[in-house]
Amino acid sequence: MLGMTAGCASSDTDEPPTNPDAAAMPAASAAPFPLLAGMPEYVSYDNVYAAAGPNLLSDTVRDHRELVYVPHNNSDDVYVIDPKTYKVIDQFPGGPEPQHVVPSYDLTTLYVASSRVPEGGLVPIDPATGKPGEPIEIQDVYNLYFTPEGAHGIVVAEAYKRLDFYDAKTWQPVKSLEFPECDGINHMDYSADGRTMLFSCEFANRLIVLDGETHAKLREFDLDVVPDGMPQDVRLTPDGKHFLVADMMAHGVYVFNADATEQVKFIPTGKGAHSVYFSRQGDIAYIANRDQGTVTLLDVATLAVADTWEIPGGGSPDMGGLNADGTVLWLSGRNHDEVYAFRTTDGELLARIPVGARPHGLAVWPQPGRYSLGHTGNIR
Repeated sequence: MLGMTAGCASSDTDEPPTNPDAAAMPAASAAPFPLLAGMPEYVSYDNVYAAAGPNLLSDTVRDHRELVYVPHNNSDDVYVIDPKTYKVIDQFPGGPEPQHVVPSYDLTTLYVASSRVPEGGLVPIDPATGKPGEPIEIQDVYNLYFTPEGAHGIVVAEAYKRLDFYDAKTWQPVKSLEFPECDGINHMDYSADGRTMLFSCEFANRLIVLDGETHAKLREFDLDVVPDGMPQDVRLTPDGKHFLVADMMAHGVYVFNADATEQVKFIPTGKGAHSVYFSRQGDIAYIANRDQGTVTLLDVATLAVADTWEIPGGGSPDMGGLNADGTVLWLSGRNHDEVYAFRTTDGELLARIPVGARPHGLAVWPQPGRYSLGHTGNIR
């Protein structure tokens, strides 16, 4: 199912391989389907994340500081961790109720998204220095995504059941769309061609599907495993064939087909299934089970459970990401005020680091890849 390309392998030299910027990156082969206008061609159509393989750092991010940024819902700040020492080395205000740290489309800025209503906003971080800039006032930035060509930032205003579109450079408003049927509009991802958007509705036990170009609603799905489901993270599999949707109350992952027209199956993973991340090779999906203190590994090719990592003594793994070479998975411990670092070769817990109150969508930086579609590092 998934044919990996040579571009995903680590370099044999001491220097990590370079990854040209999006405009200069050629596709490995002709596109098998038409992409949304302005969307960069893929390096490999077998793996939409091939350009974000191990250590494929672009010139844009190569000189950025290696740091982990941890936003805290309750203490309204961001801790900065040195991933080499596993120590907190800095702290700064993250805005009212910071939720996620999100890389900009062009990878030049990190944004702390904050959502306490009626306030909220973005705190830009210069990843070359690790220091914050002046806050940008935007209402209820629970989450932040970008259109596939990079023109617009999409603010997920969860409390207001809205998607607010902004110019991604000036942060001037462009348009706003309301979805009253999507209580708790939350996380999303795009199909491989960028023409389909799938959003979770956390408090409605529902998914909505939008047209990636017009943003008109196409359809909705009422999820059926449990009556009180809470769908969370949404991610497209590396082969582009399926969407995975983690559900905290169903305790597993829904699987939808490539254009989000049909539910394919449901995979039990663990209590409180919350987030989805992929290995640098694109062969493994990591599912954080927040209420069970485990991480489930899914084989992407078979969509079968391959392994489960348990946090010694328990924990609450939530959101995060991989380091540049894919050897460490970082996750916030939402209910334990800590951060976890797992070795991906065997799941050993390398560190559990005390942090602030209710850590949420941490970001690991720098990341391989050419452009960011948002969240804590959905990079293609």
